[in-house]
Amino acid sequence: MDLKDIVLGYGERYERILLFEPLNKLSGMQKKDGQNQPIDMRGLGLLTLLYFFEQKIMRNTKAGKKQLAQFLFQTTSEHVSVTLEQYNVLAGTIIETFRPGSGKVRTAEFFNWETGQNEIVAYQYLKASSFDVSTNEQYYLLDEHGLELVFATKEFYSEFQLSISQLVLRKQLEKGEFKGALRQINEMRVAVESIEEQLSRLQNEIRRNIVSNEVFHRYEKLIDDISFRLKYENEEFNELAQFINEAKERLHYKDTQKKESDAYNLVLTISYELEKVHAYHTKLLQKSIELQTTALEAAKEALYYIGVESFNFDLDVTARIISNPLPVSSLKSFVVPFFTVHEERQWSLFSIFDKQNVFEERVEQEIPTLLEIDEEKKQLRNEQMVQFYSIVLKLLLQKLELHNEITLEQWFEYIRQEEQTEPLLTSRYVYDFFLLLHQRSPIEVQEDTGEETYLWTTLHRILNGIALEIQELPNILHVTDRFTIQNMRITKRSEVSDVL
Repeated sequence: MDLKDIVLGYGERYERILLFEPLNKLSGMQKKDGQNQPIDMRGLGLLTLLYFFEQKIMRNTKAGKKQLAQFLFQTTSEHVSVTLEQYNVLAGTIIETFRPGSGKVRTAEFFNWETGQNEIVAYQYLKASSFDVSTNEQYYLLDEHGLELVFATKEFYSEFQLSISQLVLRKQLEKGEFKGALRQINEMRVAVESIEEQLSRLQNEIRRNIVSNEVFHRYEKLIDDISFRLKYENEEFNELAQFINEAKERLHYKDTQKKESDAYNLVLTISYELEKVHAYHTKLLQKSIELQTTALEAAKEALYYIGVESFNFDLDVTARIISNPLPVSSLKSFVVPFFTVHEERQWSLFSIFDKQNVFEERVEQEIPTLLEIDEEKKQLRNEQMVQFYSIVLKLLLQKLELHNEITLEQWFEYIRQEEQTEPLLTSRYVYDFFLLLHQRSPIEVQEDTGEETYLWTTLHRILNGIALEIQELPNILHVTDRFTIQNMRITKRSEVSDVL
């Protein structure tokens, strides 16, 4: 037996064991419910990780102790006799276990039998997202080690998370499980974000740690492996996109009676979300190529400066010349590299006949540039567009006052009946307006974020607390000889639903 081969990678294996330490710490806590039955604190810890993982998928940054307590209460109320107030205390204990109240990173020390030294590792399961001053609530997000712990419970490596998700997505699409496929795409997006963080961290390590040719080759092999995996995943993305397009065409053309409208809408959503994840992944592929260039440049610069700093003139040149009886021709080879480049200090008389630059001083007049003129025209066009959109939105809200839901086809019929507003249908701004609403759907009640444009500030003021939700319908509307648009369903809501 080779003992070195047995303990190879011992530190990494032990770090994976310590990754579960917070769950083991929760398991040792003696908590009982109202019926004097022990509470599975380790299970509540795993539920907490799954809750924050779900919030990361949904891009919800407003998840804190209060929201976690409500989730645990709703999930376990049928089996555990614990009140909501008691869950608030338990939620605080669980969050503090994953992230100490001092905000410091959790650390653990162990003896590495491979290196023969004590080592300290740091873990970050949760990180602070934001703080609500009005309610005095702290919100959290799942950090890198928390994400690894969630993936570790599925028994596969995090670097293959995306490839596995692609295989699962293909199987779900083949079986027609479109809702599960949409969730799988969201998990793929989180995996791509994790790869981006890994590449950024690797880029910083390359700039700091490449000090020799051996270190360079080790990082070069790591980057090549990442690039190969990204290329393979990119090919799988292309095949998935082709598979989804075939399913979309099959539902659109073969379903003549439109019985599968819900499935077709889900396929459209899946296609759109997959294209976003694919575009994000393509940027990572480009970043890996740039990383290879960065590694080469960092290695060359590091090796060059190491050579410069290690060069000693007295030892490498002077001592060599004095200690060895060399001929004069050989001494020249030592001295020539330190000579300056020869410069001929003379000039030609013919240079006085060269063409001379003549400048004439004139009084410059300030005239508007083409860029300024274009900006004025653009601003005027934007103001006209805002006024036009305001008129269309007011007409839409007039119809929604009688019905909380209306289709685009019904609204067009309403416009045709009005002689004053019928010319609106010949303008392209009308169709651009509904496409814009569909892109921003759902249009919630405006929050004072300071990031809204003048257009949306005006539209939110007209909405006056009304939220709109726009959904596509399968039929195509031929409004005029020039314009065609897909039908939509527009729903009015007075309040915005809160998301846990």
